[in-house]
Amino acid sequence: MIPVLLADDETLIRAAMATMLGLEPDLEVVAHVGSGAELVAAWRRRAEDDEPVAVAVIDLQMPGIDGIDTAVELLRITPGAGTLIVTSHGRPGYLKRALAAGVRGFLPKTTSAATLAEVIRTVHDGGRYVDPELAAEAISAGDTVLTAREADVLEFAADGASVEDIAKRAHLSPGTTRNYLSSAMTKLGVSNRYEAALKAREKGWI
Repeated sequence: MIPVLLADDETLIRAAMATMLGLEPDLEVVAHVGSGAELVAAWRRRAEDDEPVAVAVIDLQMPGIDGIDTAVELLRITPGAGTLIVTSHGRPGYLKRALAAGVRGFLPKTTSAATLAEVIRTVHDGGRYVDPELAAEAISAGDTVLTAREADVLEFAADGASVEDIAKRAHLSPGTTRNYLSSAMTKLGVSNRYEAALKAREKGWI
């Protein structure tokens, strides 16, 4: 059996994923949690108890530490462990950052349960899997000048939302949100957050 740990802050999605993966004869969901910090704690407990190394399926965007930083922590505890990111925000910058961090799987939440199960097996066996469409987008977009958090706040700014609304959606304080927006505007050479969002979208960075 391949042990699987899940982290997703959306309870319904997490529970559904756990149920679907639990139907696979060779997969066992041993824990599913709502944050990166909880996943790191559960992973550390397993490592301390000498439990078999699991595969971690991690949502990209969660409150607190995001999915990629969570994967970095897991890999610090267990070098070479199988980690994969699932996301509804498959931006090129995230994909490149994930692969650079040692994540071995990256796929959208629209992926079927059968494909997710197969990717878990691939990652467990030491292989890699990147969704082909996300990979093509990453190649065509080129390298982004934005950090992941700057891209987050710009994406939420694209519909003209207020700083307070952007902060809530990005799970950040208004002050931190303003700092990220200001930094992104400077990098993109524009005068307001809406122009920054449009320019970043044109380049395929959000």
